[in-house]
Amino acid sequence: IVNNVRLLIQAGAHGIKIEGASEETLQVIRKLTENGIPVMGHVGLTPQFYHMLGGFKVQGKAPQVAEKILKESKALAQAGCFSLVLECVPSQLAQEVTRSIDIPTIGIGAGPFTDGQILVWHDVLGMNDTFKPKFVRSFAQMNGAIKNALNAYVDAVIKGEFPSQEESFS
Repeated sequence: IVNNVRLLIQAGAHGIKIEGASEETLQVIRKLTENGIPVMGHVGLTPQFYHMLGGFKVQGKAPQVAEKILKESKALAQAGCFSLVLECVPSQLAQEVTRSIDIPTIGIGAGPFTDGQILVWHDVLGMNDTFKPKFVRSFAQMNGAIKNALNAYVDAVIKGEFPSQEESFS
C-alpha cells in the first residue's frame, strides 16, 4: 500500500489500475480503497498477464470463461473499484457486465455497450503498422511522420544544428 500511495503522489495520478481479480488482488484493492486510494479494475485480456492467457486473444468466448469474467467484475465492484476496464471481450459479455455492476465500464475491444471507450493513443494515431488488433481504428496515419520527425531531430543533433543559438539561454 505504501508504494502505491507513494507512486500516486509522485506521479500526480488520480487513481491506479489493477488487473485481475484473484482473492489476493481483491484484498489489496479493498485495503487501497478503504484508505482513500481510487482503484480502477481491469478484466478480460489483461496485458500484464497476456502470456498466461495464450497471447492477445479474445477472452470470454467460452461460457465458463465468460462466467468467470462476470463474477470477477462483480467482485471488483464490490471491492470498491470506481470503474472497470473490459478488454478484448465479446460485446454481449461487456453488455451483461455493464448491466450487472453499478460502476462505469470502459471498453477496449469490448463493443459498443460499455459506459465509455478507450484506445491506446498510439493506435488512434496510427503509429504502429505491424500490430493492429481487430478492435483498433486508426484516426490518423502518423507512423511515417513521427519517424521522419525523430530522424530529423537526431540528424540535427548529430550535425550540431540543434539546439541553435536562438534555442539556447545566454
